[in-house]
Amino acid sequence: MSDNLLDDFFSAKGKLNQKCGFVAIVGRPNMGKSTLMNNILGQKLSITSKKPQTTRHQIFGIKTEGDRQVVYVDTPGLHKEKDIALNRYMNRAASEALRGVDLAIFMIDRTAWTEEDQIVLDKVKFCDCPVILVINKVDQLADKNDLLPQIEKVSAMMDFAEILPISAKTGTNVDKLEGLINSYMPEGDHHFPEDQITDRSGRFMVAEIVREKVMRNVGDEVPYGATVEIEEFYRDDQLLTISALILVEREGQKRILIGDKGDRMKTIGRDARLDIEHLYDTKVMLKLWVKVRRGWADDERALRSLGYDLNPSR
Repeated sequence: MSDNLLDDFFSAKGKLNQKCGFVAIVGRPNMGKSTLMNNILGQKLSITSKKPQTTRHQIFGIKTEGDRQVVYVDTPGLHKEKDIALNRYMNRAASEALRGVDLAIFMIDRTAWTEEDQIVLDKVKFCDCPVILVINKVDQLADKNDLLPQIEKVSAMMDFAEILPISAKTGTNVDKLEGLINSYMPEGDHHFPEDQITDRSGRFMVAEIVREKVMRNVGDEVPYGATVEIEEFYRDDQLLTISALILVEREGQKRILIGDKGDRMKTIGRDARLDIEHLYDTKVMLKLWVKVRRGWADDERALRSLGYDLNPSR
């Protein structure tokens, strides 16, 4: 047998022991799904804020350790659907994430149960894979015994594979959850190179960083009428140059976003630039503009052009 054939044989033999699986993280808005994925990966991929519906897209977070690769699918929060194209897109994105996965993580709050939780439960009941119930934000409980009524109530609704209280923010029990997740991963070849951490492009990641800073720096009205489009993305040996357009639906939102003498835009730009520099480990020149595009959130064609597509080039 030639050396090449021997190499092929031992390479194929090694792959027989590989494990690889997809894990969908689902729940109603503002449950900490993105925070959990970021915690597991050890770095920030999904943007976060205290405002519901911060996550609008499916985002893959890929963790490869030795022969095991776990592909986490962060999803928008499933919610009562408004008759707006953007809301319909987010609900479809969350629902589609449950198709063909090997495991689902259903995140709920430590004590509350809402109509939107019921919407998610009705989805995961028909999921063709094990479902782990994760009760998040237990760090905010003064008495852990307060969890018992919630556990008893929800466990009676469905036969969950596992039930685990965690804090995605502080990391409490996240290592235990990851151990459970690993135990459900099937044998199979890895889908991604071992050094790849997401399926999304650099342009997408930068647009999300800018949108996060919008979410965090303005009030309740503007974030839901704002999106970000990257117009220029150019990197040389010393500098990453980015031009980003922040789209809003009304003139009033534009004025709020810009702020007094442009102060708010300066803060958003500074905060975004620092995060982008940390992500790419290089100097960044970030130029931001604000433009009114009326009705973009309820226009299917406009949404697709802005990257709101269930089958994107990522």
